[in-house]
Amino acid sequence: MKSKLNQLYQSLEAEHKPKISLSLHFYDTKIRVRTNSENLNTTLKGYFKRFVSGSNDFDIDIIALETEVPPLDYEFTVKQPDPGKTKIKESYADDNQWRIVKKVLTGMVFMFDGSNNLAIGPCIENANQVVNFINNRFIEHKLKKDFLLFHSAAVSLGSRGIAISGFSGMGKSTLALEMMGRGMTFVSNDRLMVNNTSDGLFMYGVAKYPRINPGTIVNNADLIHIISESERAAFEQMKPDELWQVEQKYDVFIDDIYGDEKFTISSPMEILIVLNWKRIEKPLNIDEIDISERMDLYPAFMKTPGLFFHTNDGKVPDISNERYKAVLQNCRVFELTGGVNFNRAANYFVDLVRNGG
Repeated sequence: MKSKLNQLYQSLEAEHKPKISLSLHFYDTKIRVRTNSENLNTTLKGYFKRFVSGSNDFDIDIIALETEVPPLDYEFTVKQPDPGKTKIKESYADDNQWRIVKKVLTGMVFMFDGSNNLAIGPCIENANQVVNFINNRFIEHKLKKDFLLFHSAAVSLGSRGIAISGFSGMGKSTLALEMMGRGMTFVSNDRLMVNNTSDGLFMYGVAKYPRINPGTIVNNADLIHIISESERAAFEQMKPDELWQVEQKYDVFIDDIYGDEKFTISSPMEILIVLNWKRIEKPLNIDEIDISERMDLYPAFMKTPGLFFHTNDGKVPDISNERYKAVLQNCRVFELTGGVNFNRAANYFVDLVRNGG
C-alpha cells in the first residue's frame, strides 16, 4: 500500500512546478536539483560551483521548494542530541518507505523514500540545510553500494590520499588545511565513504566546505583574511586554551583561498591518521600502528549513518568493528599522541606522500 506521502509529494510537485534545475556531478554520481526559487538555485550554484555539470541525466533527483510546510499528521520522535551536545535539533517519522525529518529550530522538513527526495520550507533562509540534504543523499547513495561511513577529513596528493580522524575537538579540519598550505588537494571535511574496490582502497568525500573556529584561522596565514581586522585583534588577545573553545564557525571556500582544482571529492586512500593528542607542553609522537590491535581507537573514525539514511527494506548497514577492520586491512594507520603540533604533523605526512614513503 502506498503511503499518503506519495500523494503529498506529487501534489506539491504539481502545485509549485520546480522547473529551475541545477545539475551536479560528484565524481561518478550525477545529481539533479530542481526548485521553484531562482534565489535558491543561484545560492546552490555558487556553493557547488566546483561540481556544476551540464549533464541532463541523473542518479539522484532532489526537489527543494520555497514554501510553507503543509500540515503533517504524524507523531514525530525526537532525536536525542549526540554525546556532548544538549540542543534538540531534529525529530522524525516513518511511513512505509518514506522518512520525514523535521528541523526543530528552522521548521525545514525533508522527505525521502529511496527514489524521491524533497526539501520544503524556508529554503533560502536555510540554504545550508539544503546543501547538507544534497550531500546526505549522496552519502546514502554510496552507503547503499556497500561503502562504510568514516568520521574523517581527507586530503590527497595525486593518487595518494590521507584520511584524518580523531576524537572530538582534535583538529581534523585544522590539520587538513595545514596540509593544503603545503600543496595538498582537499577531499572532504567531516565525512568519508570508504571501501575496497578493484583498484584498491578508495574514499569519497562530500561537497561541503570546511567550517572552522577562530583558533584555526589565527594560526594559519592562508586563512587570516577570512576574518576582519577587529576580529583578529580580539581573538589574538585571548589565551590559547580560551581561543580554541570559541564556537564561532567560518566557511573556508577552498577555490578562493587555494586556487582552482584544489577541491576534489574522491581519491585512493593510502593512509589513515588518528589524532589522539592533547593540548599539553609535550613533544608530538607519530607512530605507525596495527589498527586491528587497537579497537580503542575505532570510535575515532566509526560513524553511524544517522537520520538521513533510510532503507526501503529495513536492512541496516554493517557498521561493526570487524567490518571497519576488514576495510582497513591494507591501509597504513598512524596514531598521533603527545602534544598538539599541527606544523610538524603536516610536514611529516606531506613529505611522506610526496617522497613515496
